[in-house]
Amino acid sequence: MRRFDLDLLHALVTVADCGSFTAAASRLCRSQSAVSEQVRKLEAFCEQPLFSRGKRGATLTPAGKRLLAEAHRLLALNDSIYQEVLGKDLEGTLRLAITDYFRPNDIAQVLRRLRDRYPRLTLHVDVQPSASIDRIVKDGGCDLGVTLSPLTDNEDIELDSGIELYREPLHWVAEEISLLGTTPLPLVMMPEHCALNRLAKQQLNDVSHPYETAHSATGVAGLQIALSAGLGVGCLNASSVPETLVRLDNNLPALPEVAFTLQTTPSATPFILEARDILTDVLRQA
Repeated sequence: MRRFDLDLLHALVTVADCGSFTAAASRLCRSQSAVSEQVRKLEAFCEQPLFSRGKRGATLTPAGKRLLAEAHRLLALNDSIYQEVLGKDLEGTLRLAITDYFRPNDIAQVLRRLRDRYPRLTLHVDVQPSASIDRIVKDGGCDLGVTLSPLTDNEDIELDSGIELYREPLHWVAEEISLLGTTPLPLVMMPEHCALNRLAKQQLNDVSHPYETAHSATGVAGLQIALSAGLGVGCLNASSVPETLVRLDNNLPALPEVAFTLQTTPSATPFILEARDILTDVLRQA
């Protein structure tokens, strides 16, 4: 009997979530070639292609989409069996704040799988800007918080109060490449308090590239809609880029990576610390 390799299924899920082999490699802390080889092995096992590879990244084939749904189920079942064997469970109420840059296209599925795996865990989820999450967590208004921080060439983020989950590249994106010919460059951005807003403008200022704010969105979902409507050029982390957008990285100033970090309230109880450790694994592997 032929059996699926769970590590290969995990690679499939990660590439599908990230939309590219490069971003998936960063999340898995592996080389791009290693991740590509895992997917090739899985495709050989299934005797058909699971991804279409192109300029816009990697998209699932019909067979890949069918396998993805089953891969989620098998991986969740594997984790559930592991927890059952160890006699571990998580029971209580957890207040979690998340930046909406964190995997906006599938965060609902991630939290649903967490709920299915730990049915006695009650989650209260709040979506906030990273700066607000830092403050709320430190003040004890929230137990755990997932924040985003840009990584510049000259400095790293301070992780003394949090656990780094993974890193992703940033991309300049737009609905069509012809927007690059517009002067000043029309920007579609989040409000001024957003770190990516400030970063994108600083990168353009550093090379004296003229720009103007063509549209301001209040959330990542609104940003994705405005960009897909062709209202301008924006800056998004890899897992936030819809398939409808093209990447313009070769035509605009280089952007650094961003890191997602799990912050813990200073008044954490043993339950919160246990939930933090479990959530760290779930968010890294989902």
